[in-house]
Amino acid sequence: MYDLAVIGGGVVGGMILRELSKYQLKVCLLEKENDVAMGQSKANSGIAHAGFDAAAGSLKAKFNLLGSKMMPEVTRELGVKYENNGSLVVAFSDEELATLEILKQRGEQNGVEGLEIIDRERLRELEPNISKNALGALHAKTGGIVCPYELTIAAIGNAMDNGADLFCNFAVTKIEGGYPSYRIFAEDGQVVEAKAIINCAGLGSQKIANLVGDNSFTIGGRKGEYILLDHDPEFVHNTLFFTPTAKGKGILVSRTVDNNILLGPTAEEVEEDDRATTAVGQAAILKKAQEMCENLPLGTKVTGFTGVRAYCDRHDFILEESKAAKGFFHCAGIESPGLTSAPAIAKFVVEELVAKYFALEKNPTFNPIRTPDYFFKNLSFEEKNALIQKEPAYGRMICRCEMVTEGEILRAMRENPKATDVDGVKRRVRAGMGRCQGGFCQPLVMELLAKEFGLAPNEITKKGKGSELLVGKCK
Repeated sequence: MYDLAVIGGGVVGGMILRELSKYQLKVCLLEKENDVAMGQSKANSGIAHAGFDAAAGSLKAKFNLLGSKMMPEVTRELGVKYENNGSLVVAFSDEELATLEILKQRGEQNGVEGLEIIDRERLRELEPNISKNALGALHAKTGGIVCPYELTIAAIGNAMDNGADLFCNFAVTKIEGGYPSYRIFAEDGQVVEAKAIINCAGLGSQKIANLVGDNSFTIGGRKGEYILLDHDPEFVHNTLFFTPTAKGKGILVSRTVDNNILLGPTAEEVEEDDRATTAVGQAAILKKAQEMCENLPLGTKVTGFTGVRAYCDRHDFILEESKAAKGFFHCAGIESPGLTSAPAIAKFVVEELVAKYFALEKNPTFNPIRTPDYFFKNLSFEEKNALIQKEPAYGRMICRCEMVTEGEILRAMRENPKATDVDGVKRRVRAGMGRCQGGFCQPLVMELLAKEFGLAPNEITKKGKGSELLVGKCK
């Protein structure tokens, strides 16, 4: 019997699991996919928002500001790449300049520090490739960038290192009982028992709520397509936003923490988890991105991808105990700025909701530090040679585009949470994320996976059962 079961292995569920592992509680996370960070936390913009966009007094505004302040320390502890690069909301008309004033006032009301409206000359100094049509911008110096799936994996791994359990391929289909004795059933017959449950299921959070008779909110999906360009650390420095509309922040142009250029997302209402990229969507991104910036290096496109983000009919985060089931807590409707807010949400859920039912006695052996899996290329020559002498696998380069070694891949397969498929390796150490998109390294990664887990090559999957990469031998 677990004290608490967290349903959903995204960044919010992961940060909550880590927060729970700071205390003497028996906790687990249930994830329906073959790996964690497979939903919203896999495909989003990776922006640590400053906090000027959310409506004053909303939960979004509250937790955005708190999370933004926590992000540097959390990422330092977890060995996750984070950069306080700042953000610019760019205006292209007098009407949009007036909107910037509103955003600035809202941000200051929310508690955001250092907001400034700058003219076109200063904007051009900060971003030489900005469009000549830009009239000015709101400069938010506290904005940042972070890798969303890296943060999720690291948080869950750190929680597991501190005693938490992870159950992947656990698609919840039925919940029986109630506090302090819930029984949670998976599609394949697995059963987990827990005193209390935390619902962090993203797009599936409404379905999970319905399993305990809670129909208090509705979740919808908003599809967003992206384009990823190759490494270019100098093209754009701040994250560039258009002036927002009712549908969201619109297309952005940003550098990622790994120095790729990210363009997107689109915004399209969908009834199911549709992650297909489209010619229309990709063309729309290019059109808007070229309105924002001159000289976009479009010839360096690496890939296009899609994410689907959940939103709810309350138009704010849902962070509460269910009125239909005692000891059943909701973390639902976590759309933007959910990534930024995640560390603060976790702290609130544990200290304000969970604490009503469980004594929060500190885990005396809790270690907040996790070292990154992906690090070799940043070492000095002396450090590289010393490591290779100690562990020869670090002397074999597997991914040439991203310069990932066999040693890093093996480590990702052995550390919590283990990478057991090709995409799992990619998310942890970036093997397959470069210009060739795995054209060179994928067979080598498959070979390492097969050897590590004692599987035949045709049993290796891209992202779990049903995505096998090989069908059999041809001779």
